[in-house]
This record gives sequence, structure tokens and C-alpha cells, in this order.
Amino acid sequence: MASAAVLVAGATSSAASAQQVASNTVETVVVTGSYQESLTAARNIKRESVILKDAIVAEDMAKFPELNLAESLQRLPGVQITREAGEGRRISLRGLGPDFARVQLNGMEVLGNVDSAQDSRGQRSRDRSFDFNIFASELFSKVEVEKTFQASQNEGGMAGTVGLFTGKPLDYNTGFKGAVTAKAGSNQYTGDLQPRIAALASYNWDDKFGIAVSVAYGHRRTTEEGHNTYNYSLLGATTTDAKTGKQTGKALDLVASGVDISHLSADKQQRFLAGNLYFPDGNRISSWNGKQDRLGLTAAVQWKPTNNILLTLDALHGEFTVHRDELHLATRPLNGLGSTNLDGPKGSPWPAIFQNATVFNNYTVDANGYVTMTDSSNVTFGSEHRREKNLNVFNQGVLTGTWDVSDALTIDGHIGAEKSLYKTPYDDKLYMRAKGGLIANYGTDGRSASFQYTNWDPTNPANYAMDNFYYRAFNNSSELKEGVLNARYKLDEHVTLRAGVAYHNFSQNGASYYYDGGDNGTTAITRGTSVADITTVFHNSYGSWLIGDYDKAFAKYKEYHRLAPKADGTGGALKDIENVFKVDEKTVSYYAQVDWDSEMFGKPFRGNIGVRGYSTDTRSQGWIQGKNYAYLGTADVKGSYDGLLPALNTVLELTPEVLVRFTATQNLNRPSLGSIAAQGSAFQNNTSTCDPTAPNSKSNCDFTASRGNPNLKPFLDTTLDLGVEYYFGKVGLISVGVFQKYVKNFITSKTWSIDNGNALTYAQAQISPATTPGATADTLLESFSMPINDPGTKKITGVELAAQSQFDFLPAPFNNLGAVVNYTYVDFPQSITGISNTSYNATLYYETSDWGARASLSHRSSWFTGHGATPMSADTRGFTGGNYVDAALFYNITDQLQATLDAVNLTNQKDTQFWGQNRYLYNQTQSGTTYMGGISYKF
Repeated sequence: MASAAVLVAGATSSAASAQQVASNTVETVVVTGSYQESLTAARNIKRESVILKDAIVAEDMAKFPELNLAESLQRLPGVQITREAGEGRRISLRGLGPDFARVQLNGMEVLGNVDSAQDSRGQRSRDRSFDFNIFASELFSKVEVEKTFQASQNEGGMAGTVGLFTGKPLDYNTGFKGAVTAKAGSNQYTGDLQPRIAALASYNWDDKFGIAVSVAYGHRRTTEEGHNTYNYSLLGATTTDAKTGKQTGKALDLVASGVDISHLSADKQQRFLAGNLYFPDGNRISSWNGKQDRLGLTAAVQWKPTNNILLTLDALHGEFTVHRDELHLATRPLNGLGSTNLDGPKGSPWPAIFQNATVFNNYTVDANGYVTMTDSSNVTFGSEHRREKNLNVFNQGVLTGTWDVSDALTIDGHIGAEKSLYKTPYDDKLYMRAKGGLIANYGTDGRSASFQYTNWDPTNPANYAMDNFYYRAFNNSSELKEGVLNARYKLDEHVTLRAGVAYHNFSQNGASYYYDGGDNGTTAITRGTSVADITTVFHNSYGSWLIGDYDKAFAKYKEYHRLAPKADGTGGALKDIENVFKVDEKTVSYYAQVDWDSEMFGKPFRGNIGVRGYSTDTRSQGWIQGKNYAYLGTADVKGSYDGLLPALNTVLELTPEVLVRFTATQNLNRPSLGSIAAQGSAFQNNTSTCDPTAPNSKSNCDFTASRGNPNLKPFLDTTLDLGVEYYFGKVGLISVGVFQKYVKNFITSKTWSIDNGNALTYAQAQISPATTPGATADTLLESFSMPINDPGTKKITGVELAAQSQFDFLPAPFNNLGAVVNYTYVDFPQSITGISNTSYNATLYYETSDWGARASLSHRSSWFTGHGATPMSADTRGFTGGNYVDAALFYNITDQLQATLDAVNLTNQKDTQFWGQNRYLYNQTQSGTTYMGGISYKF
């Protein structure tokens, strides 16, 4: 379904790259700036396309229909999004997660990751996904979602391809065009002023030469706050020795250490001592507070040196910077069970209040053994203040050319380069500990949370003591160089032959650095000291507590962010360096395709059929590490794969208003970066009796290793699509589509071992024997594991329904009403995660020549991010479903001046994560409603 907005008044719709021009010819659309006309513009793009395509077009210069690209995309059928701090971040498409949706910018593939505040949302993912909150939406003139594949498209993104297009000067009328948009708003939690400005200027010299530039800048504070756990810690079952009658178990150990259970009833004491109880970990209230700055710059230069040659140079620079403070108050025992409410006494250097064990007053437990309520005194808490800076920088340059050699022959292509840098120069933690009472209640079903802090003041420094500092830093970068050359030859008015070649050179590298309190030396100096002079009181909707103040604490302890010992010798060497790997991919691809536009049974019939070939060479270099992350050597592994991808796309026009589409295509998706990374580990698990020279050294030394697999083959997908589209009126569209995907080469893990009879040598595993003392190339590994391709095939089936209409059949003034709705259902195997079975969107709008308003609802059902084998496995995780409601209003003060009002997340929707098959609460946050008012001026 085309859910779009408006092109600039007087502008013409044209493809932003020559490759797109060659693929689909789209009629010129002249629009007036209304939402109704925008739907018509996008509907025409869908209607004229041979492949299944949806589109969103900017309502005006520097004015996209939503404040965020992902939030615009979610209005299209088959698209689901995840959010970060209330803002759309990633998309899933047609039954497959973000790693399977390819994103292109001005015709060139783009990779760009930002961070998340939470590990469970992919905090620092090094993957093939694209994070749409990198760029301001005002930079783009159009977004297209190609749901089916054609041979002329570069292979990849088997869920679909999202194309982002910036404005081009020759798309506008001759002379000068410009627009300025200024907005300001606030969020109900942050209460700050959030400026957002964008400007675009373009000059077209007689359709021969043109320059367009745009800039967008926004600053805002964000807050997410709520309750969460770290899932659970298991209080294991108490056992009795059959011979001695002696009982052993963690419950008995806790009581022996001093945990007081005398306040429990006799039945509850007995149940506690029996063990086999799942206690919530963390019992945490949290606030993630960020300061975001987003800057985007685009430039486009177009030149027609002759009437048959068009050259376009596009450049884009983007920066997205987040300064974040994470503030948590959680249960963190020093001598107890996991991160639960249960803790024994702890002596020096801790103050006297920490030498009192927990008094367990009461608890409730459900039928699964999960403890849904605890009432405890003398609980040990941790107050964590984490401060970080995350910087994302993206640069791209693309030169596109089109040469109409003759009336029949056209040559086009592009060359381009881009680099995406993600860097966290500091990510520090300041830990304090506290003592006090807590009643943690998760409801009878374990799916909600409320905490009461009893018999202590969480804002009193006397209840706290300093712990330590933890310093971290991260970085990764991606680079891409690409070249594409296409030729198109029109045999006659019905048949066109097309062929082309492409080169794609991608590389990605990075590392993570962890310098904890033990290694950096702060634990020995700071632990147990007073916090009276280094704290401030923090308040949010869930409580008030003390947090560490970095400026004061650094001054007191003469500390600073560092990854090495201080000049005075404090601290040891940095030991924990992880995720050190580099991945290189080089691909040469080629295609041949026949396009036709004729008749079948007297009905207009158009389409294309072709095949694309590809050959990819991979290489990965990664650290092999041992105990305590010790560097043992570097693995250097190469791989390759190739193949052919056939594609058929057809459109039959039963009537001028009714189209029937059928496609049968194959596409691929390259393996995840983490799976093909050559990084790994190697251990000698038995050092006491190991003799590498002895015949049985293979078992005595117990050599084990693991690594990624650069030889993984790509995911391969065969897709069948059938759809019917009915077009009516100026805006009207009803479409029904079904699709089925057969996907193979999913990734699983395999272990080779002596016990299984398939053990590998170091040489066969491509692990350097130098990583393990005493090993040789011919030494057998006790066990070796790495990811491999699963030989099975998984089926995904989906249904997409969409409709849009202007209610012009109603009497005035109701004839100005209109609606856009869609519904998607996807059926998929349990092993595929990140997708909801159902999603739907609805927009109701009212529009006149002077003013207009619209409200939108977006829903997706619950979805899983992992599955475990048992009911209480924490490997089962996911998100509950939710509804997001947004609204927008505009008023045309003059033909050139417009006032706008946007409201995002009107219902302050809760973002809830769960664990286990019973869907116990894992994390629940809210980010508040944001209101944004603005003025836009065209000239």
C-alpha cells in the first residue's frame, strides 16, 4: 500500500539513481502539498512499478510525514519497528528481522549502527542492520520499500530493500527553491526545550545544471524509566546424602552465613530450606537519561553536459551523538545469592551496616517456584551511575551517470564510497553500595512490579558506602566501496534487454575494552569509604536515591577515565579486550534481464525475467583468547561462495483499475558479522597431568577451542508472491497479497569432539597451535565448536491487506475525511525470532485547503528474541505487544507559511520485555509523550 506524503509544489517525481530509473518508469506527479495528493503520488509509484513496491514521499521540501524514518515506514504493510528512547530505530520486514532488510542510500547499500541503552535491545550490535534514527527525516525526499527482488537489483536483503533518496536540484522547477522548517517541543519526562531545524536550498539552471544542499539539526533530551530484573537466580534444591543423612544446599549455606528466616512462618521456612526457588535478580528501578544531538548535511550536484548525459554527485554527512547517564538502584549482594534480596554479612573494608545479614520477613511463590514477592530487611543494594558518550559519524559520496547513447541504448551506473564510524570514547560506571529494607512485588503472575523501600532513607549518605570505578570503551567502523554499470537496449516498443555488472567491497572491524575495578586498582582504594561528599539525590517517577557525582568522586579519588595504570602506578594492565576481529567481503556480480510490456489474452501484461550471478570472497582475522581474555594469537580464515539467483516479476491488468501481481524470485542474505568473525578462544583445561608428547595427550591435556566461521554460506530464499490491487478514485486503493518464503542456510552451532568420534586437529580447525602451550598442528582438540549452516529449510507465510480512501462520497464537511489502514499476518517457525505474528496500522485524516489533522495507530503483537527448552529458561525472552498513537496538525497561514503540531506516543506506551515461557517481567520502561510545534516557510 502506498502511504506517502507530498512532493514539492511543482516538482517532478524522478528516480534518484540511474539504476532506479532503469528499473521502473514512474509518471510525473504534480502535487499541491496536501496529504491527500501525497497518497496519490505514492499510489502511482506502486501502481507503475513492475516489482512489489511501497513508497513514502516527503510532504514538502524538508518535511517528511513523520519525525522519524522508521516511524513512517511502520505505516506500510509488512513493516514492524523497534524503538529506542521512544524513537523508531530498526525495522523488520515480511517475517524476517533487521539483519535481513537491506537499506540503500541514493542507490548504494548503507550500513550504520547506533547504540541502545539496554543490552536486551542490542546495545552495541555489530551487525548488518541499519538504525534509522541516525538521520533526521527532513533530509530525505522519498523512501521506497521494494518487497520483491529483480535481477537488476544488487543481491542481498532477502526480506526486502529500503531505498532512501535525498533531493535532486533538477527534480525542481528552474530557478531557486528553498524551504526552512523550525520546530520546538518537549517531553513529559524531560521538560526540556527540544529544537529541531531543517533547511533546503536548490537552484536549477535551465535544467542543465543544478545544486541542492540541505541541513538538519536537532537536540533533545530523552528519558526512559521503569522497573526491571536480570531474570533470576536459582536457589538450588537441598539434597540429603543417603548414607550420612547430611543435607547440603544453598539455602542452608545462606542461613549458616547469617540470613535470618525466623520471621517466616513454619511452612515458608520449610519451603525455603527445601530450595528449588527462582528469586528475581536485580529488583531494580532505573532511569536512562540521554542528551542527543543529530546533524545531517546533504549536497547534490547535477550536470547535463549534453541532452543525453546526466551526471549526479551526491554527498551526505551525518552525526549522531548521545551523552547518556544511566542510573540504577538494584539489589546487589556482597555475600549472598546472585543479585537477589538475600545477603550474608560482609566485613572489612565495609562499614558496620554491611556486617548485618538479610532478615527475610515474608515471600510468596507461584506454582513454578518463582518468588513473586519478597519482604526483607538489611538488603544490600547497589547504586550504579553509568555515564557514556556515543558518537556515530557517517559519510557517503556517490557519483551516478546516465548516458542515452541512442534512442534504443542507455548506459548508466554509479561509483561510491562510504564509511560509518561508531565510537564510545568512554563508558564508565561508578558503583556504590547501600543497606536497607525492600518489599518487591511482581504480582500474582510475575508480570508487573512495585517496590517499597522500608525502614531506611535511600537519600541518606549514612546508608551507603563507595565501591569502585569501572572504565570501558568501544569502537567499530564499516567501510564500503561500490561500482555498478548497467546497459539497457530497447529491442522494440514491447521488449527491453538489460545487463550489468557490480563490484562490492565491504569491511568491518572493531574492539571492546573493559577495565574493571580490580584491574584498574580503584577497588583497593575506594571500597568501603564514605560517600557523603561525592553524591547527589536523583528523583524519578519510581523513587529517590543517591547517585555518585563523577566530578566530585574523580576529584576526591584523583581518578579519571582511563584504560591503563595511572602515573602513580595505581592499577594493572588492561586485560579484558574483546570482540577483536575484522571482516572483509569482496563481491563481483552480474545479471541479464528481459523487460516486457505487451498483452496477454488481450490484457496489458508487463514484467521482467532475469538471473543474477554472484561470487563472494570473505576473509576474517580475529583474536584467539584464553583464560582471563589473554591474547593467544590471531586466526586468519578465508572463505568463498557463489551462485545464481533467478527472478520473475509480472503484472497483469485485468481492467484499468485491477492489477494482478505474481512473482517468483530467489535472493540471498549474507551471514551475520558475528558468525563469520574469526575471533574465538582456546584453552588447556588440564595442566596437572598434561603431557603433550604422550600418546594419550589428546585426552590428558583437554585442549578445547572455538571460533567464528568465515566459510559460512549465505542465507538463500525462494519467495512466491501473489497480489491483487484495486485502484479507484484519486486516492483509493484496496490490495490483498500473500507471500511464501522458503529459507535455507540458517545458522546453528556444531561441536566436533573426541567423545563424538569426529575430533579435529588444530590444523583442521584452523586454530594456530601456538595459542596453546604444547600443542602442535596435529594435536587433537578435545572439543571444537563453531557456527555452521543448518541443512534444513524454514517456511514463512504471510498475508498483507491494505486500503486507503478519501471519503468524498460523504456530505460536506465530512467529505474531507480519509483513512489509510493495513493489516499483516505472518506465520513462521519458532526458531525465527524478532517478528510479531500480527501487526496493523490505521490513519484517519481530515484535510482542507487551509488546515488538516491526522491521527495514527500502530500495533504489533508480542514477539520473541530467543527461545529456551524449559519453561523457566531465561533463554526465552521477548517483548509484549503494544499500541503507539501519534497525531499531527497543520494550518496554512499563507501559501508559503505553514504552522504544524506533532504529538508522538500520546498514550505513553509501556515497552515491556519478558523472560521464560510464563512471560515474567524482565524490563518495563516508559519514555513519555513528546509534543513538537513548528513553522515552515517555502520560497
